Amino acid sequence: METTPVNQLESRVGGITLEGEPHALSAWFVVALRLTMGLAFLGAGVGKLSVVAGQPFDAGGYLMGASGPAAGLFGAMATNPALMEVVNVVVPATQILIGLALVAGAFVRLAALGGAMQMAMFYLASWDVAGPLGFVNSDLVYLMVFLAIAAFGAGRILGLDRVIETLEVGGEPLLERVPALRYVLG
Repeated sequence: METTPVNQLESRVGGITLEGEPHALSAWFVVALRLTMGLAFLGAGVGKLSVVAGQPFDAGGYLMGASGPAAGLFGAMATNPALMEVVNVVVPATQILIGLALVAGAFVRLAALGGAMQMAMFYLASWDVAGPLGFVNSDLVYLMVFLAIAAFGAGRILGLDRVIETLEVGGEPLLERVPALRYVLG
């Protein structure tokens, strides 16, 4: 295995400085994490399609069974037929898009933010505060994983974001032409 200079991790927030050196295998695990979450979300979304599930997806039962702090809001959503038509399309569609983006490594920050937002909604619907650390459940863990994927710039490692960031449009670097892309790529 070839030795390369070690990257430095450093962040200063609120007067607190964090520093560290990632292991040489860190990049591989960042890619593995991105691919794992991408495949998990892609599978979840595809599994909700009626051609796979054998019946149309309906989030109504899940929303009616919500037990978290937003249970009233989710219950009200479940009783609104027009809203449920939208939710029943948006949930599987966004899961598929998030999964595809993470697997391809394209628009990873946007995809990871979308995944984190969806997991935050699931967390608020299934909040469980039983036990000393009951507030930590799989939805919260997935939310944090999505935020880590975004923070690591996981699309720049064996992903299309690295390619997209080097594109030129009309002789000008794409990121200079459209600076807002810095927030969704990576």
